[in-house]
Amino acid sequence: MDEGLGARAARARALAVLRTRSRAFSVALLPAAVAVVLLFAGARGLLTGDAWDALRWVVTVCAVVVLLVAAVSAAVIVRARPAVSPTVPLTEESAPDLHRLVQELAGRLDVPVPSAIALTPDCDSWLEDRTHPANRPRLSAPSARRPGGSVLGRRRRVEEAPVLVIGSPFLWWMRVAELRAVLAPVVAGTGPSAQPDIAAARRFVRGLDAAAADATRPGSGAVRALPLALVGWVARLLLNNCRVHAVEMERGVAAASSERAQAVDYGLRIAAQEQVGLAFAGWDRLLTRVALPAWQMGRWPSRLDAGVVSALTELSRRDSLAEGFTSRLGERPACDLLEEPGAADEAASLLAARLFHGGPTRDGADWSPVDWQHYPEEVVDRKWRTEAARLHRVLDAMGVPPVADTDPGAPTLARIVDHLTAPNAGEELAAGISAAMAREATVAHPPAGSGGAGDVVGTGTGGSDGSGGSDGSGGAESPGGRNGSYGGRDRDRADGSYGDPGGTGSPGCLGGLGDHGGPDGPGDTGVPEGSGSSGSCGRRSGSPARSGDPSGPGDGDPGTPGAVCGSPGPGGADTSIGADAGVDGGVDALGDTAGDTEGSATGGTAGGVPDFWGPDPLPLFPLQPPRSGTELLADHVAAMVCCAAVDTAGAAPGLDWLDGPVLLIDGERRTDLGRPVLSLVEDGDPGPLRTWVATTGIRLDKPVRLV
Repeated sequence: MDEGLGARAARARALAVLRTRSRAFSVALLPAAVAVVLLFAGARGLLTGDAWDALRWVVTVCAVVVLLVAAVSAAVIVRARPAVSPTVPLTEESAPDLHRLVQELAGRLDVPVPSAIALTPDCDSWLEDRTHPANRPRLSAPSARRPGGSVLGRRRRVEEAPVLVIGSPFLWWMRVAELRAVLAPVVAGTGPSAQPDIAAARRFVRGLDAAAADATRPGSGAVRALPLALVGWVARLLLNNCRVHAVEMERGVAAASSERAQAVDYGLRIAAQEQVGLAFAGWDRLLTRVALPAWQMGRWPSRLDAGVVSALTELSRRDSLAEGFTSRLGERPACDLLEEPGAADEAASLLAARLFHGGPTRDGADWSPVDWQHYPEEVVDRKWRTEAARLHRVLDAMGVPPVADTDPGAPTLARIVDHLTAPNAGEELAAGISAAMAREATVAHPPAGSGGAGDVVGTGTGGSDGSGGSDGSGGAESPGGRNGSYGGRDRDRADGSYGDPGGTGSPGCLGGLGDHGGPDGPGDTGVPEGSGSSGSCGRRSGSPARSGDPSGPGDGDPGTPGAVCGSPGPGGADTSIGADAGVDGGVDALGDTAGDTEGSATGGTAGGVPDFWGPDPLPLFPLQPPRSGTELLADHVAAMVCCAAVDTAGAAPGLDWLDGPVLLIDGERRTDLGRPVLSLVEDGDPGPLRTWVATTGIRLDKPVRLV
């Protein structure tokens, strides 16, 4: 590899990190060396006397203790399992075109080819080192036998290129040329990763980081707590000493990678960076406004990546800044590089639910997939009625009587309005709603399969090479961790710019029903018209379906995103997506299988599947910030209004790609419900809401159907 300025700077910093390790060894051996000198001098008749004898004993005991501490620390640091990011593997059989693109890109850059490719439900791409023995498959017969017949007793580190982790939204939103340009500086990072000094320095820092994380993990027991605390102190001390050099090493690697990647599609990469930011905004919006309400209702959208295309297409209709982006949809989409895009999208969607919500890893009665066509009925309507039922339960517990001239057991909107008109009624009801939700969260069953060994994102390098990033700068990484990976969401940009002045990212009812919603668009229907826009992801024929038409599904087309960017075959999800790639285990890698349990207990892997999850509680990256009682009450009142509109005024639940659940009256989205609800909840003034209800034909005294 031709060393440029960045590569030389990175190697110099790597040598500085290794010198820290050498100094630590020297400090550990110094008492032993002094003890050897004193013992040798005593054996030769030198340095005799009671004082020297006592000093010899003191130094010898000190040397033994220091060597013991150093040996234990070194063993823990070497054996500590670095953090591994949860991913969905893409074997060469499941994505031959993508592997071919990466191989050609590595050839043009004259760097080693990444050892594997994996997807992550995040708008980022990076290289991740998974050569640690704990991340390798546990050898078993007959593969664990040497040619001579003896059994391999231990797994050893295999020197290979890092794994290329690609953000799944990039594959669906970007075109093939844009993806190649964005991945160029990431793939270029395999060159510095192969440099022996840089690789050794990274392994040392990752080991320190993993050891420090293990020392702070609860549940170690009294016997192991003291040694682990001592090892953690040593690891943190060494990390502090080499932190600056490690940061500068990664910056040098990033500079070297970016410099090398300038020879490949440099001009296109500048334009592609706009798509990176746009995809990030759309992905964040989709997770917080659309996916999160579904997860809370026990449903996980199985085509999140296809939904990103629909969300960004809808954004281009509303925002003049995004004009022209949809003209790219006539080009070949990057998801066309996959054999079964639908299966990959489903696996990434389930992983996103696991990371950001903590849902189970398997389908069940309380956790099942939902497609975009059935989202309004299975998620939006159910969410409204669940919140309305909770609101009436709290009123019953508070002893609030029903409205006169109505069935005592019938839930009506008039009961809510009359109660909130009383002084200070809103504060008491808000406190009751918050307490009820807290009780429900306490008694809820914990997600299954959350056990494991090792953090997903550690306190240090997190197992990532950091030598590539989707920002085109090479993705420099510090020992403090990968900034922005998994849920490092820029809410000011992603939420505050597109229709929510609060920027809270809340998926509540008012998020899609308030006055601050975006302009009405053609996508605000029961089955969003924008869902057809993901047809631009193309079919395996290589030509885009509907050839860049962002307007919606064609005649006779159901318009489901999952059907356009590839869908599972007759047998369901493509088994090649879940096949063992030698790195991680696809859909099964998320699982609560017996093998996963065994692997988590031993701190290693079982059946070739590394344990991603660790003992940290799920979700690892919650999307919804804590909300006040008033906000929760406003959402519940809005949900009750929506239920009354559906049951008494012929309204319908709908899905907006940018704002989530919406109310449709006469086929049009109503965005003016927020202010009347807030006026009632915060000021106790029912006038605006009564006027709004009267104009829409909603009956306050009619009972509504609850869950």
